[in-house]
Order: sequence, then C-alpha cells, then structure tokens
Amino acid sequence: MHTEPTLTDPGEPSGVAAMLINDAGQYLLHLRDTTPGIDDPGVFSFVRGGRDEQETCREAMVRELDEEVRIAVPDLRPYTVIPGHAPDGAVLSFIQIFIGTWNGDARTLPIGEGVLCHWADGDDIGRLPMCPWTTDVIVSHRAGVRAADGRPAADSPVREPRS
Repeated sequence: MHTEPTLTDPGEPSGVAAMLINDAGQYLLHLRDTTPGIDDPGVFSFVRGGRDEQETCREAMVRELDEEVRIAVPDLRPYTVIPGHAPDGAVLSFIQIFIGTWNGDARTLPIGEGVLCHWADGDDIGRLPMCPWTTDVIVSHRAGVRAADGRPAADSPVREPRS
C-alpha cells in the first residue's frame, strides 16, 4: 500500500498548487496580493500554499482550497511535481501540482487570501502577468506533454522530485 509522504521525508514537495479546469477548458487563476514576503506578488498563479508539519500533499491542497477560495474539488488528483526556484534560479523546494475540475463562477469566490480569481482561456496565458512556473505548467498541459512512461502527464503517477 502506498502512503503519501509527510514533511519528515526530506526531498518531498513542500508546496502544493491546484490546476483547476472548467468544462470550457479554462484555467482558474488566482491573483496574488502584494503582501511583503509573499512569493510571486501581484501575478496570477494557481491556488497554492505550503504544507504544514505532518500534512500530506493532498491534505495541504484540500486545506489551501478551503482557506483561499472555499471550494472542494472531488476529482482532485496529482498531476506533476515541479521545482520551486529562488530569484537566482536555485531550486529551493518542490511543488506538487494537482489537477481537477471545477465549474463555478470565479467572480463570486470568497477570497481568503489574494485579490481575485479569474477564468482564463489557454490563449490568454501569454498576455497575463503570471508566475513563470504556472505558465510553464499550463503550456505543458495544453500541449499534452507526455511523461517519461509514455502516458499523458495527467494520467501518470506523481513524478519524484530530483535533487
């Protein structure tokens, strides 16, 4: 039986993010605020956050979705793991990206953190101020990038972070 790692397992993702897509193929983006010390201030990204002590990635993602936008996503599943970089390009940590479907009105979400949420068409991605890794994940998703095992990335098991 496979169990999801906790923070006590070094090298595992310390951050989580949700790539939520509606039935029209749009991506739910969350405009981050400019609070001092926040990562990627003032740009669009996925709803995201960090893991608390002993929390699995899934538990953290469910908590962050509830805290930031008050939604539950029944089909939420692991999509990929990406590196989180410092401004100088050094890898600081890893981020577990989840994927799921949600079809609500982004304009009416009760924002617990950040500024607003917005549905964006894939063609809009290059025109919005965005967190670079968020752009990369969406571009890869739209291109149907395949994992090393030959399956679409969304159907592949979670990829282990590399140090």
